[in-house]
Amino acid sequence: MAAGAVPAGLFAVYKPAGVAWGRVRAAVETRLLSELNEGPGRPLPQRVRFLPAPGRDGATELVPTMVPVLPQHPLVLGIGHGNKLLTDLYNCHLSRAYTVGGLFGKATDDFSDTGKLVEKTTFDHITREKLERILAVIQGTNHKALLMHSNIDMKTQEAYELAVRGLIRPMGKSPPIITAVRCLQFAPPEFQLEIHCLHETQQYLRKMVHEIGLELKSSAVCTQVRRTRDGVFTLDDALLRSQWSLQNVRSAIWSCESKVQAEIERTLGHQDGSDLPQLDVEMAHAADN
Repeated sequence: MAAGAVPAGLFAVYKPAGVAWGRVRAAVETRLLSELNEGPGRPLPQRVRFLPAPGRDGATELVPTMVPVLPQHPLVLGIGHGNKLLTDLYNCHLSRAYTVGGLFGKATDDFSDTGKLVEKTTFDHITREKLERILAVIQGTNHKALLMHSNIDMKTQEAYELAVRGLIRPMGKSPPIITAVRCLQFAPPEFQLEIHCLHETQQYLRKMVHEIGLELKSSAVCTQVRRTRDGVFTLDDALLRSQWSLQNVRSAIWSCESKVQAEIERTLGHQDGSDLPQLDVEMAHAADN
């Protein structure tokens, strides 16, 4: 890897269940800074400065002196391009995808299977057909909410073009919206859903499982929430705990750069990542090795 090459961009990591995002971020940042500081230094460019020095008869004179350019010192580090890209990617209002597990027959105070039990119910009457009918209603209702929060006149040419490109999204912050939902597995009392949504929280997804149980004249708790896609990032892009190293982060940034920029261009209509450092052949080869 070329000395002094600084990562600038976006990458994804896999967060183990039960670990707070703050701890994950701190672990990644600590590892990156440690490896950056341990890496070989690069020679600093020099420039001429006129510095005061003792002269004849005790007078002070200005003497031309070569001094290093300190703003380019490796410890004077700022990674700003990735922050700008992250803001643009957020403004794209991209959906996320989850696999959500559920269990019929009981209700808890926090809608999860680990919460305090408040009710037990029967579920023998529930069929996959009934569940999918409820999911279709949920998707239809949320589709109307999506159109309402997009602030677009659906009778215009603009609305037609956005719909064709799949770009009908909320123009700003909106309540959680389900863009797609389907049943992946149905083996009562257990079931599993695939949910695509915008502006959601895990609590919202757990409550959704609870409400599905109520609609089916029963009860249900959430057993698992697993994010499988976040905008343009999928599980294939995510770095595992054992891969949190400077070299792997650099490689991940470069491999995701094109699709991040493409999505920003497609959605926002501009290319904000064009000023990112470009890879040369040697750096790309070093990253792969």
